[in-house]
Formats: sequence, C-alpha cells, structure tokens
Amino acid sequence: MDGHALRGWLADTELLGISLGNWALVCAATLGSYLAMSLALSLATRRARAISSRGGHRIDGFLVDLLSHTSRSLIAVAALLIGLGLLDLPERWSARVGHLWFVALALQFALWANRAVSIGLQRYVERHASAGMTQVSASATLMSWGLRTLLWAVALLAMLSNMGVNITAFVASLGVGGIAVALAVQNVLGDLFASLSIAVDKPFEVGDFIVVNGTSGTVEHVGVKSTRIRALSGEQVVVSNTDLLKQTISNYKRLTERRIVFKFGVTYDTTPEQAEAIPALVKRIVETNDKVRFDRAHLQGFGESSLDYEVVYIVLDPGYNLYMDLQQKINLDLMRGLQELGVEFAFPTRTVIVRESSRGTDSAEAEPHRPSRGNGFERPPSRSMQ
Repeated sequence: MDGHALRGWLADTELLGISLGNWALVCAATLGSYLAMSLALSLATRRARAISSRGGHRIDGFLVDLLSHTSRSLIAVAALLIGLGLLDLPERWSARVGHLWFVALALQFALWANRAVSIGLQRYVERHASAGMTQVSASATLMSWGLRTLLWAVALLAMLSNMGVNITAFVASLGVGGIAVALAVQNVLGDLFASLSIAVDKPFEVGDFIVVNGTSGTVEHVGVKSTRIRALSGEQVVVSNTDLLKQTISNYKRLTERRIVFKFGVTYDTTPEQAEAIPALVKRIVETNDKVRFDRAHLQGFGESSLDYEVVYIVLDPGYNLYMDLQQKINLDLMRGLQELGVEFAFPTRTVIVRESSRGTDSAEAEPHRPSRGNGFERPPSRSMQ
C-alpha cells in the first residue's frame, strides 16, 4: 500500500465517529505535550534545586519540594486533553473536556497545597519544638488534619460545582455540622489553641521555674490540654492551658538579676546624728559584696514605734540561695554596725494608760503591752507615761 492509499484509508476509516487520521493526530499531540511538560517540569525542578544548593532563599527549597510532587498521571491527563482539543468534538463532549480540564487542574493545585501544608507544619515543629513540649507536634498533627480536610472539601465542592451539581445543600450541611462539632468540643479546642499560644509565644518552657496563682514549681510537661508543674513541696500540679494563660505568670528562669527591697526600724531614742549616719553605714555594708549593686538607703518615715528605713540593692546573680546568703550577711553586719553606733532595733510596743477612778479606790498604773518579736529578738518594754 503506497502513501496515497494509506492516507485515504486513514481518512475513510472511523473509530467512534472520528477518522483514524484524526486519532493519530491526537496520539501524536498527546505524546508531544506529555514529553514537553515533563521536560519543562524537570528543567524547572533542576534549576530550583541548583539555586537552593548554592545557599539561596528557603523559598527555592520549598519550590523544589512542591515541583517534585507534581503528579505524572495528571500531566498525562492534561496531555490527553490537549490532544482531544484538536478534534472537532460535539458540543456535549467539548463541555466534558472542559470539565476534565478543571478537575485535573483542581486536583493538581490541591496536591500542591496539601504538600505546602505538610512543609509549613514541619518547619513550624522544627522552630518551636523543644524537649517536653509535646503539644507542638500534637497540635501540628491536629492542624494538619483540619487544614487538609478543609482543603479537600473545598476542592471537591469546586469540582462538583463545575460539573453542574448544586452544592448548596452540601455547604449548608458542612456549616451545621461544623457548628455542632465546635460546640461539642469547645473546651478541648480552647485548650488546644492555648497550647498553640504557649508554643508560639513561649511564656515558659520545660525546665523553667514559674509562679502562677500561688503555685511555685518547675514546668515538667506542656501538653495539648494541660501543663504539669512540679511544686516545691513535691507534688505535681496539673493546670489547664486555658486557665493557665488567664493568670499572671512569673518566670524566674529568665531572671537576670534581683532587685531587693528590705526595711528595718530603730527606736525613737536614736539621735538625729545617729539617724543620719545609718544610711551611710548600710551603703558601706552592701558595697562590700562584689555580687551586689547598691541602689539607695533612706529614712523612710516615722512609724508607730520606730524610725523606719528602706534599703534597695540589686543582686547581680539570679540564684535564690545566693540572694539569701547575701541578705543574711547584710543583716548580721547591720546588727554589728548599729551596735557600734549605739542604736537599737525597734520592736512593736503599745502603751496603755489607766486613769484613777472618781472614787479614788484605784491607783494610777501603767501596763505596757507585751512586746512582740522584731527583727529576730525581743527588747524590754518602753517607758510608760502618765
């Protein structure tokens, strides 16, 4: 059979109402389109990988990952649709080809978006996860499930709508179902979002010493629903993440230095010269410690039974035991210094005056109130006045 006869046979022989010549053209166009798209995808992936390997932006690695997850099957479908587009199809089949184009593109974009969600959550876990912070990976898993469910639901509804299906009922059902689920698990969702806030904002981490709502202890575990704190008294305190974030949290792990304010009082027998010398004495005592920075010392006011002084200094190390050692040394040195000045610590006193009765049967008598402790020791009662 010569070439002219072959062309005539291909033009006269039909398959599904289309000549074999046209089918051959469709196959050639499909094969050519598939090879061209595969080659373009390969070149783009290789180029992005080369840029990423030279220390380019992270977006290059992101594009490499997305392009490498392009579906070869959908490329083949797209190539076939290109080939079918060369045929003079009836209006009904032409509309179906258009629907297939939308389905193929929607599926491919959904696959890329699905991969983008996976990459984004993976990088989120790498940035925020730390030892004991298991709520990060758990939250990432739940977020991944929720985002992917939403993604594929939107893609499916879009494809059904393109095919002419009325999706109003589906959308209404999804809305009602979503509201019902949200109401049923609102407490769990509240704790989940609170755990995400802890993971992102990091008000504390595992190993930090915190004080919250009267509880002092070390954070042992931060979960999806609750946080566990090992209290100073030994027991484990479990607090809901939502309730925890409603409280004021003091994080002492991030303390760099301590500002200490302490007060003491001396008796009213102190002379003005002695009272004036006390702040200088306190300053000398505090400045003898190299881990302390003196701030101020003043005669603050006149109390009920004492001259009140206020002292402020900064401990340059956050350690609590060190602070207590320094405070103890300052207290002892202050006791010695005041003793050398001839000044006595004050203690709470109260004077009760009993007047003579009108009949003259009771004698005037003063009963000093029993002194309570002041600054670690007791003093004799003060003189009474009649």
